[in-house]
Amino acid sequence: MSDVRVCAVGDSFVAGVGDPDHLGWVGRLAARSPVPLTSYVLGVRGQTSRQVLARWRAECDLRLPADVDGRVVVSFGVNDTTLVDGVPRVAPADSAAHLAALLADSPWPVLVVGPPPVDDVAQNGRTAGLDAAFAEVCRERGVPYVGVLTPLLASPVWMREVTTGDGAHPGAAGYAELAVLVRPAWDDWIAEPGR
Repeated sequence: MSDVRVCAVGDSFVAGVGDPDHLGWVGRLAARSPVPLTSYVLGVRGQTSRQVLARWRAECDLRLPADVDGRVVVSFGVNDTTLVDGVPRVAPADSAAHLAALLADSPWPVLVVGPPPVDDVAQNGRTAGLDAAFAEVCRERGVPYVGVLTPLLASPVWMREVTTGDGAHPGAAGYAELAVLVRPAWDDWIAEPGR
């Protein structure tokens, strides 16, 4: 049996913050994966693309030795678009460059999941621009990208849970919806032979 291991790196949405079941979307995907695997959830609340880029490789190297079928799921961006003193924490061009650098450095297959919406119309507008930039970075590199912003904005469940929660994170039902959106790409990606 193949030793498939998946590191999910990113921010609080990767960590599943707000989910009383402590599964988030990553745990739900891993639990129903078409192949047996070991998953590592490496989301850190509040981190930007710059911070994820600074730590991701060392964390994945520990968990994905050369003799396993290692994979990496990446998701970040909402914190990049948060304003501090009227400007985003990370400029959009820098966010896209951070994703491109991570993809260029990865010796493992990568699946990228776009940033989700929060309860802030202006921030969602900034996130939409980042979502498009991330999609282009992935398209240019032949890396699968799952945009979740638009369908989750249209999801009464996601938006209700975000609004009644802390303004950013959903509960269990919201994360279940995000997992449903990612599942088709996840299933295709995890079924492909590793490199």
